[in-house]
Amino acid sequence: MPRVADHEERRQQVAAAAGKLIATEGLKAATVARTAAEAGISVGLVQHYFRTKDEMLLFTYRHVLESVEHRLAELVVRSEKAGARIEHTLLHGLAETMPLDAQRRQECRIGLAFTGRAVDEPALAEAKAGALRRLRSLIATAVTNAKECGEVPAATDATIAAARIAAYADGLTAHLCADPDGLHPDDARAALRDHLAGVFTGMCRLRETAPGD
Repeated sequence: MPRVADHEERRQQVAAAAGKLIATEGLKAATVARTAAEAGISVGLVQHYFRTKDEMLLFTYRHVLESVEHRLAELVVRSEKAGARIEHTLLHGLAETMPLDAQRRQECRIGLAFTGRAVDEPALAEAKAGALRRLRSLIATAVTNAKECGEVPAATDATIAAARIAAYADGLTAHLCADPDGLHPDDARAALRDHLAGVFTGMCRLRETAPGD
């Protein structure tokens, strides 16, 4: 009997193949047959792990979301161990959600492809909404922690600040995806850094780091 780990690895292999097709050719390209060929396995094996194409696509979308969130979690752990300023941790974390290199461009293209489909697919809509809620929650937690250490003014509303920061990062992502030749990744990152600097204006009392340090 196959191990659970083998089962999950095979599902992730299928998701990676479907994601590649979606990123390069769009959702219509991610048929079961083409996904199987891209993954180097049989159609029957894909159908063994996914009963329908919609089930395969939903797993593919969730797989991308989980990959990004896993990187974010690892980044936070590394930053905390290094004693980094919360402002900088947030900057690097949000950059993981933006199309600043080949891998992240592929993830963003997949996300955009599913955005339209989510209008008519409740499961996809909930997956997307859940990811947005988790991102805003992470940002709000960062702002709250920064208020406690002095990086952010005490009167700042963490929920509102999180919504603004998330929307700003999402706007930059939209521009990078729609006009990659018109907005350089370095300029987008600099814009995000400047936006965060307007929120994280204080000295960190715990680590004695000032804005920009």
